[in-house]
Amino acid sequence: MVETIFQKTTAYDPAGDWPLVAGINSVLDFGGGAGLHYKLARKQSPDIRWAVVETPAMARRARQLASNRLMFFSDIHEAADWLGDVELMHSNGAIQYVPDAIDTIRTLCATRPAAMVWYRVPISDGEAEAEVQTSFLSDNGPGALPTSKDKLVKYARNWIPAQAFLTAHEGYRIAERDSDPREHGTQQFRFVRH
Repeated sequence: MVETIFQKTTAYDPAGDWPLVAGINSVLDFGGGAGLHYKLARKQSPDIRWAVVETPAMARRARQLASNRLMFFSDIHEAADWLGDVELMHSNGAIQYVPDAIDTIRTLCATRPAAMVWYRVPISDGEAEAEVQTSFLSDNGPGALPTSKDKLVKYARNWIPAQAFLTAHEGYRIAERDSDPREHGTQQFRFVRH
């Protein structure tokens, strides 16, 4: 999957504006793959600095794309240290794949970004729920597969208890919360620092 996401991201040329990053100088992108969101953000803000936090395998593979404005890390604190001041923490459909989402959220909050934006977060009303998610390899990463070979891939996905998710954002208040139209059953959030 790492190689597929890398190849697809390298070939992808996004279009459009992204108002979220207008006027932002530094972003910690949790689960940002090979820098897909950076490719769009730099069209809006060419001087933006972007630190992607990914699995060790994805971070190693994507480092080939690193520059003085884009870096890849497998450690949240190292990414935050490289950025210095973190203006925005961005995460799109990633927190549910880590072994301990609540601890990871607390670690992200400890970097003290001015704002935190979460997309496609599976929130449960009760306890944490685990499931095995199945998708086609072609559904991972942007654009089309570089080859015609496709297959099913499976990975663990966790539904996060709403109260635990909200409480983990110590020092932040909710500025926006809504159902995320991109993925059924998920929510999107924007938190701002007190």
